[in-house]
Amino acid sequence: QVQLVESGGGLVQAGGSLRLSCAASGIMFSINVMGWYRQAPGKQRELVATLASGGSTNYADSVKGRFTISRDNAKNTVNLQMNSLRPEDTAVYYCNAEVKRSSWSPRKYDYWGQGTQVTVSS
Repeated sequence: QVQLVESGGGLVQAGGSLRLSCAASGIMFSINVMGWYRQAPGKQRELVATLASGGSTNYADSVKGRFTISRDNAKNTVNLQMNSLRPEDTAVYYCNAEVKRSSWSPRKYDYWGQGTQVTVSS
């Protein structure tokens, strides 16, 4: 099994910054994509940013220019630097990893962290 452990959430005023971190551990061959999703109360979970092992990124339009995703492939960690935070960024943020468990199977598995709360006050 693979475990994802997030850290770094909290309460911040609008305009402030937070940095989220996520570490993956367990038995795996490789991690293809790591990313962050968020879910606000009463809303569906949505993509925030993803980063593939080759370096390609994908950001939600609402966070472009404010959030930056980074990754350490050797350590199986992914970070999300969040600047210029807005009240509408308030949500539970979830780390996600698309994992290959073995070299001989092309199958990929999705894993999720437990979530970390980010609250931005106005």
